[in-house]
Amino acid sequence: MDIVDFSAKPQDSTQRRLADLPGRVVAGDPRHETHLHFRSPDGALVAGTWTSSPGKWHAFTDRDEFCHIIAGRCALISSDGQRWEFTAGQSFLIPNGFRGYWEIIETTTKHFVIREHETSGQ
Repeated sequence: MDIVDFSAKPQDSTQRRLADLPGRVVAGDPRHETHLHFRSPDGALVAGTWTSSPGKWHAFTDRDEFCHIIAGRCALISSDGQRWEFTAGQSFLIPNGFRGYWEIIETTTKHFVIREHETSGQ
């Protein structure tokens, strides 16, 4: 298996308007562009680069996600109101079970590694 070089051409690239997912967006009209550089054979582990325009939405669940912010400014807000803001050069991990929101304050680009978990039926 080769090393995954994020500066190389991605395996796959997608664009989407998050509002196309019912009930997800809370504010704004965020649009996402994702460049996937790695997918494990079972599909449970993915890595790539992601960019989002400003907006706020319910965070996805049933996953662990490591993020390294390359550009922009964003926040994570837990369901109890705790807020963490991140800018270029900062890294963080969103553990499986986090409930809350992503808020993109300025268009943000990040490298990510996501490990999907089976849905809990919630």
